Amino acid sequence: MTFEGIHHITAITADAQDNIDFYAGVLGLRLVKKTVNQDDPSVYHLFFADENGSAGSDLTFFEFPGSPRGLAGDGMVHEIAWRVASEEALDFWADRLAGRDTETKRGKGTLVLADPEGLGHVLRVSDVADEPLIADHPEVPAELALRGFDGVRAFSSAPEASEGLLTELGFESASVRGTEHAWEARGGSRGGTIAYDNPPEERGLQGAGTVHHVAWASTPKEHEAWRERVIAGGAQPTQVIDRFYFRSIYFREPSGVLFEIATLGPGFTVDEPLESLGEKLSLPPDYEHLREQVEARLTPVRSPRQVPA
Repeated sequence: MTFEGIHHITAITADAQDNIDFYAGVLGLRLVKKTVNQDDPSVYHLFFADENGSAGSDLTFFEFPGSPRGLAGDGMVHEIAWRVASEEALDFWADRLAGRDTETKRGKGTLVLADPEGLGHVLRVSDVADEPLIADHPEVPAELALRGFDGVRAFSSAPEASEGLLTELGFESASVRGTEHAWEARGGSRGGTIAYDNPPEERGLQGAGTVHHVAWASTPKEHEAWRERVIAGGAQPTQVIDRFYFRSIYFREPSGVLFEIATLGPGFTVDEPLESLGEKLSLPPDYEHLREQVEARLTPVRSPRQVPA
């Protein structure tokens, strides 16, 4: 068994509308699902992805209004890497972000930036054969758009401790610039990496602008078997949890990063048509009877795609 790369990455925001304005408005992703945190239905869970809501491009956010700015530390993901097709794409994004008061740093084949809450991103020129996962945006030509996740970087004071579990889970040693400790999970159609860096002295703080967890993609039929592999590797996974859009298993790997294994399906069109994904508040069936109370607690938000009423 092998993971089909990264399924999704989940982070925290303190302001849902500002978050939508940056990721859908500036970075050109599509808001494909507007729902609630299933462990705390009083707050939003926003999903941004490509045009089809594909795993491998799906960046999600829990909104905790008023949450203080977080700080990535030991055992936390501190950077999300996206694929782009060319140096011309990096030129485009450097200009676009500068015009929106977002600082960037250009490197060889890379462009480093942070979102308004400090969450780190890097755009990498990539020639991998994986299908590009692109969202439509009127200001972002398709050939210059983000093309899905390349990987994540995390802080670890003992990255070698993660080697046994990662090997058990089918990861293989990878080459990622700037570290000796990098691993790739590659399936039949897609791959994704995790690289470990030395941690800062400051203790990490979960809050706005930090990553909560990274999820790896499993076929539905292999999902239960993955749980057994996690146990064999020495970790302590949760039971399988039905998240309606996919099924999930959670555990911490030895460096401290919270991992999820999520199924490829049923997907976001299970309760909305593809053409109108993310336009209304979607609630899983177990929460539908709470819609009136849930909507009363949430501040209305809009996607840039929605036509004003």
